[in-house]
Amino acid sequence: MIGGGAAGFFLAVNLKEMMPEMDVTIFERSQRVLTKVEVSGGGRCNCTNSFAGVTDLQQVYPRGHRLMKRLFNVFDHDDAYDWFERHGVPLVTQDDECVFPQAQDSHAIINCFMSLARRYNIKIHTHETITSLSQLEGYDYIAVTTGGSPGGKGLQWLSDLGHEIEPTVPSLFTFSIADNVLRSLQGVVVPDVTAMLPGTKMRAEGPLLITHWGVSGPAILRLSSYAARFLAEKQYHAPLSIRWVQLAEPELLTAIEEQQSHNAHKQLSTYSPFGLQQRLWSYLLQKALGQRAAIRWTELNKKDINRLVNVLLNDEYQIAGRAPFKDEFVTCGGISLKAVNLSTLESRHVPHLYFAGEVLDIDGVTGGFNFQAAWTTAYTVASSIINNYNS
Repeated sequence: MIGGGAAGFFLAVNLKEMMPEMDVTIFERSQRVLTKVEVSGGGRCNCTNSFAGVTDLQQVYPRGHRLMKRLFNVFDHDDAYDWFERHGVPLVTQDDECVFPQAQDSHAIINCFMSLARRYNIKIHTHETITSLSQLEGYDYIAVTTGGSPGGKGLQWLSDLGHEIEPTVPSLFTFSIADNVLRSLQGVVVPDVTAMLPGTKMRAEGPLLITHWGVSGPAILRLSSYAARFLAEKQYHAPLSIRWVQLAEPELLTAIEEQQSHNAHKQLSTYSPFGLQQRLWSYLLQKALGQRAAIRWTELNKKDINRLVNVLLNDEYQIAGRAPFKDEFVTCGGISLKAVNLSTLESRHVPHLYFAGEVLDIDGVTGGFNFQAAWTTAYTVASSIINNYNS
């Protein structure tokens, strides 16, 4: 295995369990292994997802959903859940369907892998950078599990072997917004928004967090995943629309009318009727009505209502750049799926060379889907190597 991350370890361990006599080695270029597992999910490791409510894998895998659907017949999220529990890592499913170790600590996963590596005598070599197959003479099977390759430099040697490469660009990142007043609301969380890129069909729903640099949270991270290539082409400068209230326009108008009736002589800014935090409500009122933000409900005229509805349902900003979200950084692109056998993940150009994990052009939205892709592709490769060996 070239790469000591999630896919590399899962592949190594499963190979040894399928064929204990196999000699397995992991080569890792850095000083430590499993570093991404350690920091993921804020140090808790969102290792998979229940997939409840996912009706089409394209919802969660913007790239590679067809392949994932095929490979789920070999090893899916239920198999992953069972695998970790069988290997001594109890898991819990949160209300948002994200799955974490019961210990709420990524070291539960890391310790599991390291313990199994010791038990199965898997060799681990750190500070080993592999850039040529000639460095691995004597090995019968080679699996590339190097993860994402920002800038694509780590893929050049594989390109030289004939593998098609999909350009690599960042995915799962937050947006910088050059609005100092909005950014002054840092820490405000809105549980359910729709974030959209006007002029496209790209949109995402979920919680949104206002930060000191702009906006973050699951809705923004999902949108960044769907729009990874689009935003890269735009150099991370594009319009952003936020729907702060999940009501249809007629329902929103009715709600405003009710407020005018029941709270006629109260000031608009007294409280938010839509569950928005007071600071955000005051900001949106000011944005919609300007100096009239201090009026009473009964004083709202038709023009005021139209402006308020427009801000609540279609509030526009300009994305002013990409803000790195280091704990969940994912790369879109990599080894093209045209370069591999879609059933075995073996290279179409080099026999006995396989690929697993993020090095492939497969990536998911936030929520445990990228780790699931690592487990699924790694297990597929382990099974493929054993089948090839036995045939």
